[in-house]
Amino acid sequence: MVTAASLVAVVGTITGTMSALGGSQTEGARPSITTGPGPGPRASTPKPEPAPTGPRATASPTPPSATPSPRASGAAETPPVGPRATRTGASSAPSASRLYRSPRSQVLDWVGGHGSDPRREAIASRIASRPAAVWFADYTPATITRRVGRVTSAAAAADAVPVLVPYAIPDRDCGGASQGGAPDLGAYDRWIERFAEGLGTRPVIVILEPDSIAQTDCLSAERRTARYASLARAGRALEDSNPRAKVYYDAGHSGWHPAATMAARLRAAGAASAGAGVFTNVSNFHRTDDETDYARAVLDALGGPAGLGAVIDTSRNGNGAPADGSWCDPKGRELGREPTLRTGAARVDAYLWIKLPGESDGCSAAPGTFSPDYAYGLIRN
Repeated sequence: MVTAASLVAVVGTITGTMSALGGSQTEGARPSITTGPGPGPRASTPKPEPAPTGPRATASPTPPSATPSPRASGAAETPPVGPRATRTGASSAPSASRLYRSPRSQVLDWVGGHGSDPRREAIASRIASRPAAVWFADYTPATITRRVGRVTSAAAAADAVPVLVPYAIPDRDCGGASQGGAPDLGAYDRWIERFAEGLGTRPVIVILEPDSIAQTDCLSAERRTARYASLARAGRALEDSNPRAKVYYDAGHSGWHPAATMAARLRAAGAASAGAGVFTNVSNFHRTDDETDYARAVLDALGGPAGLGAVIDTSRNGNGAPADGSWCDPKGRELGREPTLRTGAARVDAYLWIKLPGESDGCSAAPGTFSPDYAYGLIRN
């Protein structure tokens, strides 16, 4: 199934949300995505960081009723939080007080080049000024450490927490719109190790491979088991490289698989013994309350340390998912809660903008590219 995250990858290579590559925030931003729990294609992923410029730009897959599948420098304010949660205590956000906002994104490029556009002020204040995830959706082993380090170093200088999205798992998006990634799991293991080397020593949030666990029905049992083992190795490598990194695993979203199904898959991928918890709703539109209930149900079924928590993509879920299950730049959607490390909700570590609002799923513009019309609609609805 194609997810929003998947589409991100494809487009991400072109555009990028917070791209380390130099486009939207891909390396940025996430590539295009496909649909989630259902056959529909997922929204595009945000453009990755320049790949040495940025990757994907779409949203995660959404099932028949799932949602689609991510500036100036600086970071949005979030209340200070304590140090990283231990595996035996209550969940907690990273120890820095705010999220990092990359100075490189498609929306910032648009704002900078459209001074007389009547939509500019609203888009600049409501979207461009907010922190968003930086996607790394291209398989470039030779440069990945440097590019990740460029983002984490800038975030450290700003005393802010960056949100990074590695998106290069083999068989990504089950060969759909956001297909791509490493040639095989051995190559992926080496790529993620190099990714980990760029994490530095400061707090960082890692959204590990959107759709990589929820979207595995296309894989044989043998390949699915191998992928889960690779994700488990990836989680350990990321944490070993930077013990202050909070690594979250893919839990799909509330409109996709049952919580028990996702918990079993997450357990197989090592999420109960490594990492900080799970992420949900990437590039989708499901309401925050629904995602909160779903994430808690997944965590309860998963087991593991009491400190496990969840992060939720709230970038476009202000009006919830469309009743007809449409995922591609559906009308009537609205910006969701602003990114923050202080949610006030038990077991929810952060609300994040993993998919950058305004980056197209492929209907209002080319997948992963910034659409001022759609962005302005998210603000006005």
